[in-house]
Amino acid sequence: MTDAITGLDHIALLVSDREASLRFYRTLGFVLAASHPRPERGDEILMLRGHGVTLELFAAAGRPPRVTRPEAYGLRHLALHTADVSADVRVLEAAGYRPEPIRRDTFSGARMTFVADPDGLPIELHE
Repeated sequence: MTDAITGLDHIALLVSDREASLRFYRTLGFVLAASHPRPERGDEILMLRGHGVTLELFAAAGRPPRVTRPEAYGLRHLALHTADVSADVRVLEAAGYRPEPIRRDTFSGARMTFVADPDGLPIELHE
């Protein structure tokens, strides 16, 4: 075990549509902090910040779609803590997204829901 790790630095996501992904993550309260086009690699890195979290989006077309059924090993979902899941659902619905019905976490009893980002990554909102 190392004592040098002090926390989570960022979460990197591969996205197919720059504008659709920016719209979605901005709806969740993230802001674009930096953009780094990489023409030699055919992508652009977008650094989004919000809620004490940094998302690093690699925007490029042509990658294979996310495997959702059956679930594959790797990142299952991204969970964000919220003070009011009902308010978040209203904001997402007003922006045209379709969160799942709010339910209770089996273990903690906390209210929660899921919504998919434009590439199908499940985003959990958890009180």
